Amino acid sequence: MRGRGLRQWDRMRGRGLRQWDRVRARVRRAWRSTPREQQRTWQLVAVSAATGLVVAVGSVLVAGPWDGGQRTAERARAAEDGAPGGRHGGPERPAPSAAPVLAALGTRPAPRSPDSGDDAVPPPTGAGLADTLEPLLKDPALGDERSVAVMDVTSGQQVFGAKAGTAAVPASTIKLATGAAALSALGPDHRIRTSVVAGAGSHDIVLVGGGDPTLTARAVKGDDHPAALRQLADDTARALKKRGAGPYRLGYDTSLYSGPKLHTIGPNENLSPVVPLMADEGRTDDSDHGPAPRAEDPAADAAGAFAGMLRDRGVEVKGDPGAREAAKGARTVASVRSQPLSSLVERMLTTSDNDIAEALARQTALAAGEPASFEGGAKAVTQRLRKLELPLGGARIADGSGLDRADHVSAGLLAQVLVRAADHGHPELRSLLTGLPVAGFTGTLRTRYAQDGVGRGVVRAKTGTLTGVNSLAGSVVDADGRLLVFAYLTNGTTDATGAQRALDRMASALANCGCR
Repeated sequence: MRGRGLRQWDRMRGRGLRQWDRVRARVRRAWRSTPREQQRTWQLVAVSAATGLVVAVGSVLVAGPWDGGQRTAERARAAEDGAPGGRHGGPERPAPSAAPVLAALGTRPAPRSPDSGDDAVPPPTGAGLADTLEPLLKDPALGDERSVAVMDVTSGQQVFGAKAGTAAVPASTIKLATGAAALSALGPDHRIRTSVVAGAGSHDIVLVGGGDPTLTARAVKGDDHPAALRQLADDTARALKKRGAGPYRLGYDTSLYSGPKLHTIGPNENLSPVVPLMADEGRTDDSDHGPAPRAEDPAADAAGAFAGMLRDRGVEVKGDPGAREAAKGARTVASVRSQPLSSLVERMLTTSDNDIAEALARQTALAAGEPASFEGGAKAVTQRLRKLELPLGGARIADGSGLDRADHVSAGLLAQVLVRAADHGHPELRSLLTGLPVAGFTGTLRTRYAQDGVGRGVVRAKTGTLTGVNSLAGSVVDADGRLLVFAYLTNGTTDATGAQRALDRMASALANCGCR
């Protein structure tokens, strides 16, 4: 087997991009006969169609884009880095067949090629996975509290567990639950509106925050971009010039949200004050993700920037904008809408964006008729997960981002969320899979997994990190081509780097194992 596997590996390396072209052609043929709502799934499974260069290029080429510029850079890096995944405690693995993966996700498989697998691949066994994972679970870097679940997507059954039903602090992996709730409540095509409406007087206008966390004051390019204040200013200026000369008075409305603006962690570079009106997440530098200094009053800053844009467009705006609640049913002067909710979820997961997560929890609350607050969002997310029939034993959701240590969920719950996302009966949840970072290439996994690691380009997972908390939850195709999802939660860690490496080894072990 080892000799045959190495020969197959050498042949695959020689074929390189030609093999990827064949895989892509099969996917395209099947794409034409696939319902629109399942086409995101084809993008996901193409990642697992081959290993080495095929995986490296495929993972970043079809992984559900949320930002065209970033994906372009990732494709370039994949072409440069296109080295095959190496060994990790076992023989190098042959390329998995695409057809069983497609079948595992409940989609119509692509037509078989002569060199594809013959029969459906059997799932790994509990005993086989135990032999592989239990020694890795003994790593002291993983702390003293662990909750682990591995599930087979085709059957929907748990194939390995270690305190899988025990709730633990999840850190940012809770964003999977937040995203599932929002997508289920609002649908993947929902867009969040930011509006300018007429005020009480004939020369009053009000900028109304709708809760779009991706609204930007920066220049945007292309067709698929976040909602832009500059575009809103363009449209508003045109409408106001038709109404007559100013000056106009500008107010801004943040009444959509209620309760505290600050998270329980207090002022923090990981999260802006949570308000329904902000530009560029209240960042005061040029960053677009990760920790950054934040404005104390992002709504006032956004309104001030908007007033300046109106002036630049020839509209006279009197004084500084002030907080003012718009009248119900006020006439809309102009509006912009966010990217679809599916894109916001992808961006949230790829970069672990806390601002998007808290906004999505509040959008879920609004859809459920709950107050758009930390408490209302937590209640609405919990209710929505219950409607999805997910295991909530011992669960407590306190926020949308996972920054609150009061959050407790089990690995079994997170694994079930991912199984639902792969279910053809829940196409609205698909962006939970397409938004997962790709090991060694994108988002929070970009710098993890060694150049020659077997999990590189194959493991896709959401990370979670707090002091003493490390977690990882995602999907992987095993050595036989079987699609698995997993969730690893560890609490009480004292070496964050060691814990991350241990979790990555566990995910890579699934990729390198048939485990029967």
